[in-house]
Amino acid sequence: MSPVTATAPVRRLTVLYDARCPLCVHLRHWLQRQRQLVPLDLVPAGSAEARRRFPELDHAATLTEITAVGDLGQVYREASAWIVCLWALAEYRSRAHWLTTPAGRPFARGTVLAAARYLSRAVPPCAPGAVECAAPPGGAWGPR
Repeated sequence: MSPVTATAPVRRLTVLYDARCPLCVHLRHWLQRQRQLVPLDLVPAGSAEARRRFPELDHAATLTEITAVGDLGQVYREASAWIVCLWALAEYRSRAHWLTTPAGRPFARGTVLAAARYLSRAVPPCAPGAVECAAPPGGAWGPR
């Protein structure tokens, strides 16, 4: 990816998510239902499509941390990726701006770490060999 100045506008984002993770799939569906100010392309991390679009990325890393890529090559990982995803949504843009402040940044990072910890302990993995799993029906991860 070529370096991009901080002032470069983001007009489209590709979000690489783990299609074998029930929480990640649930969040993908949630993002799709939101009104988007910046279009989001949701692509399974490590997939042939992800590798074709972004051959320079470390695709193994994209399976362990959410990654968003802007249309000019901007790469956002972990908390920054979640913040830019929220920034792309009409209802959450102001919250995303707050999350970039000194007061909000620790909250963003803590939320990402808490989700990862919860996921590792409470969410059952997808069936072995599944290309993409579905969030379990009902409960916290079910479709809404």
